[in-house]
Amino acid sequence: MRRFPTSRYSHFRQESLKESLNRCGIEYTQIIELGGYRKGGYKQYMTSEEFKRGLLQLEQLCTSGKGKVAIMCAERLFFRCHRRFIADALTARGHTVIHIIDERRSYEHRRKEQDGKQKRLYESIKAKD
Repeated sequence: MRRFPTSRYSHFRQESLKESLNRCGIEYTQIIELGGYRKGGYKQYMTSEEFKRGLLQLEQLCTSGKGKVAIMCAERLFFRCHRRFIADALTARGHTVIHIIDERRSYEHRRKEQDGKQKRLYESIKAKD
């Protein structure tokens, strides 16, 4: 889901990551439309057709029957990166999102109470295209 598939950590660079995942029988798929670093901020970007296309592509992967889907980032905690917004959007659309912190800790995503502006944003995302 990275917009720019590189990293300061060599093992997270696209080619290295793809290779190591493939060795474990895991398919790597980049969804550029869900990548971070958006002009005007990620919340504003979520109202775009590009974001909605990326979200739909992610949902199609989830329902493809190929297995479980994980979105990942070098940032361990989801609330410190844009994965929190993607998790909110997926939850608003009825999906269960589990955050894996480490080998021993994981938990189900719960959206925070939203103000009116945020509520309208997630309502617009909620309707599946």
